This record gives sequence, C-alpha cells and structure tokens, in this order.
Amino acid sequence: MSERPAVLGAETVTLAYGHTAVVHDVSLSVGEGGIGLIGESGSGKTTLARALLGLLRPRSGTITYGSRDLTSLDRKERARFRSDVQPVFQDGSEALDPRMTVEASIGEALTTHHRMAKADRRARVAELLADVGLDSALTARRPHQMSGGQRQRVAIARALAVEPRLLVLDEPTSALDVTVQARILDLLEGLAAEHGLGYLLITHNLGVVDRLCRTSHVLFAGRVVESGPTTDLLTRPAHPYTLALRDAVPRLGGEPPRPGGRTEATPAESGCPFRLRCPFAVGVCGEEAPGIRDVQGRMVACHRAEDVLAEGEVPRAPRK
Repeated sequence: MSERPAVLGAETVTLAYGHTAVVHDVSLSVGEGGIGLIGESGSGKTTLARALLGLLRPRSGTITYGSRDLTSLDRKERARFRSDVQPVFQDGSEALDPRMTVEASIGEALTTHHRMAKADRRARVAELLADVGLDSALTARRPHQMSGGQRQRVAIARALAVEPRLLVLDEPTSALDVTVQARILDLLEGLAAEHGLGYLLITHNLGVVDRLCRTSHVLFAGRVVESGPTTDLLTRPAHPYTLALRDAVPRLGGEPPRPGGRTEATPAESGCPFRLRCPFAVGVCGEEAPGIRDVQGRMVACHRAEDVLAEGEVPRAPRK
C-alpha cells in the first residue's frame, strides 16, 4: 500500500453534455480521509464523479491527479491512475459481470494490475473477501446468487484488489435497506482507517456524510452552494438548500422532516438558482446571483446566509 494517499482534484471545472452545462465552476480536492459531495438527484454529482474518474472531459477547468492534468497523462501514468483511483457504484451489480463468479471477478482485477500465480491469486481473493466480511465459500457464486449487500461487498473487494489510494463512492448504500446500509458504512469506515484510503463519498443523505466525512460540499444545479466541516453543515447550515437537506433526514424520537420551501424542479435562470424553492428569498435573490463568500468558517453562495444560520441551528447529540 502506498505511504501517501493520492490527491484528486477539480479546479474551476465546468462539464457539459452537448451545449448544455450541467456542472459549473466546481473546485474541490480529495486526499487523505473522507470528502462528501451532497445533492439531490440531478444536481450533477455523478457527472462530476465521471469527470474525476477520467470518463468525461471538462468543457473548461482542470481535473488533476497529484500535480498533473488528467488529460496530459501518458499511457503508463494513466494505468497507474486507474489503479490508484477506484470507483464503487450505487449498485454492486454495475461492477460485476453477471457471467463471472466472485473469484473470477476479483481475480480479473488482480490479473490486470498485478502479476500473480494462480494459487497466490486464489489466496488473495479469500483475503479480500475476509476484509469485507464475506466467507470464501462465496467465491463460486455469481451476482444473481447473492444479496444486494453481498454484491456491494464484493464490488468493494474488487476495488481494493488493485490496492487503490483513493475510492470514488457514488451512492454506495442508497440501493440497500437500512440495516445493510449501516453494515456497509461500518465496513467503509474500517477499511479507510486500516488501509489509509482517501475517498470521495457522493450521496443525497447528510446523515451518511456525517459519519464518514470531515468536510463536505453541497451541490445544487451543478453549483457548489456550501462547503465546510460536515459537522457545521449539519448543525448550522448557512444555505437554505443545505438546511432543506438537513431537515429531510429523519431523526429518531425527533420531529418529522419539515418541508424546505417550494418544490419547483427547474432552477431559476436569473439571480440565485435556488430562489424558486427558497423560503428566505427576497428581491436581491432574483436580481443578482450570489457569489461564494466566507461566512463563519464555511464557504457559501447565499445573500442571506447569516439569516439561514440563525434559523437552522439545532442542538447536537453527543456521539456514543
């Protein structure tokens, strides 16, 4: 395992499909530890993940790997990048060939990136399955013969097979039931600590990033609207959208989730993109798009961030 985690970054990246921009001027960096990228469906999270994995070329801005522009890597460097940065998708089935057994699927990753004798490869597959909490008896099964939680664990084992330095986790638990979600989160937390992995966790659920990420970025309509320590975003959101996401997380024994304003799906074309859904919107919100500014230790794009902070503060239960 490498001594130092890779650094994967986006510098003022804009991404487009055809003539339509879907991600606007996003900057972030992923190194040691966990970084969260939060937003609802259609916010641009997965599109940004595809760019970070080298699957989509930016219209403008730069995706960096270490100090290098991803598009400038030569063949050998790109092979190293594919080994160092591994994705884990929402559904483990996406990473697994339905025709291949677990042993063959994980073994393929080992063969591609490491020269290994057959006996050593079989032993390594068993070790990887043990790392993700699965019995080696599963090696002969195919994806359709496993539960969703088992498939996701196999997908994680396959990603770990190449000894990555960084994982891009795209909604890794959203297709699973609550009990299995908790187990997968336990697994990811333990593996990151054990192997010194960096990771980008992409999700719509603030409760998930609270557990795994020290810093988070909130994405709305392809724009980062708030960035800062995850604990601050949860306890004192400074953007109305972050507040709405926070209030949508059910709390055991607490009040039911409260609505976060109007629910128009299309962002406003002028002024603040969130203003049509925002309960804090005033005249200036329709006249001028807010720039990113520092508000009490986090970066936020909102004219009324101070008012949102006053509205959104909640007491924080101590962790057990």
